[in-house]
Amino acid sequence: MSSRALRQPLSLRLTSNIFLAFWCIVAVFPILWITVMSFKSPVDAFDSNALNVIFGPATLAKGQGISILDIIAGIAVFWGTILVSTKTLPSMVRTYSKPGQAWFGWVIGVLVVIVGFLLVFFVILPAVLGVLNPIFGPLGKDVLGLTTEHYKTVWIDRGFSDNFQNSLIVTTGVVTLSLTVGTLAGYGLARSGSTLAFWILIVALIFRALPPSVLVSGYLPVFISSAEWLAPILGENAPTLYGKPFAVIAVLVAINQPFTIWMLRSFFQNIPSELDEAARVDGCSHFQAFRRVIMPVMWPGVITTGLFSFLLAYNDFLVTSLLLDAQNQTMVPAIVGMFNRETTTTDQVVAVAAAVSITAPLIFLVLIFQRQIVSGLTAGAVKG
Repeated sequence: MSSRALRQPLSLRLTSNIFLAFWCIVAVFPILWITVMSFKSPVDAFDSNALNVIFGPATLAKGQGISILDIIAGIAVFWGTILVSTKTLPSMVRTYSKPGQAWFGWVIGVLVVIVGFLLVFFVILPAVLGVLNPIFGPLGKDVLGLTTEHYKTVWIDRGFSDNFQNSLIVTTGVVTLSLTVGTLAGYGLARSGSTLAFWILIVALIFRALPPSVLVSGYLPVFISSAEWLAPILGENAPTLYGKPFAVIAVLVAINQPFTIWMLRSFFQNIPSELDEAARVDGCSHFQAFRRVIMPVMWPGVITTGLFSFLLAYNDFLVTSLLLDAQNQTMVPAIVGMFNRETTTTDQVVAVAAAVSITAPLIFLVLIFQRQIVSGLTAGAVKG
């Protein structure tokens, strides 16, 4: 079919672009606005004048601000991090990772990028700019009110770093277990044409449709009585799973596993079975063919599915708030608790800073794995 026949009318293109722009504004504006608020003093953050919220005159009057040189350097660091994440890192992982160990290269690469960004942005850059600002005259004079005291308060004084650590434990456990079971089950079901495999998938779909509260109420008596059940094995030191991250990991894996199996099965179905047969002819066992031949082809699908599993665990509120005690609380319930109990404007800005903090890991993940996510979604995740 010719390109002229596929060309959209001007009115349709204009309408589509207008709706797309409107959606972007509606979706992005709240995130950008609370990000700006989190760096202002309470007087500026809740000012009725939008320009005061943006430029922060009260914050600037306290001697807390950034110069034009600071802004240029900060944008340069952010842009450099984006380039490294989207171009340099994928290339280095492909070049230096051993065959079948790309996942290890990605783990090391992501950690290096995150640690490098934090080190440059929060340690090296302030030290360098502290020397350069007095030299550059007007360019080094504060022009925009900005303070990081709310982030210091929430992460250090309020112990939000402990909530981050708990979220890291839960998300790592959920992603690891979901992908381990999901890849094996998805591969087996994709290569099986039996009626039993079909009904297993149907049961998994029904299980996924159940409300999470049903699963929580079903697991709750088990977790509360876990010390008594484990006492014959572990003796007096038998732990109570209720309130611990292991309980949340078990429930979230149970909720997420059907989706993971269905999604990975769809990816495996788009890999020709001739690859398995060729590997078997070359002397591989079924598991060796799966690990050495199929999995390297499956990495975009695994990364895409892993990201969805990560988002489920990272953003969960219901399960974590019901099964975790205050000491092991993750970030989302902790932030909700801050908004519910804080009454002063200072405390509310601190809660906003905590809410902004949880978006940073998501942005880094999407930037780093954007190519794999797009490749995975177009490789069969949306096919039946």
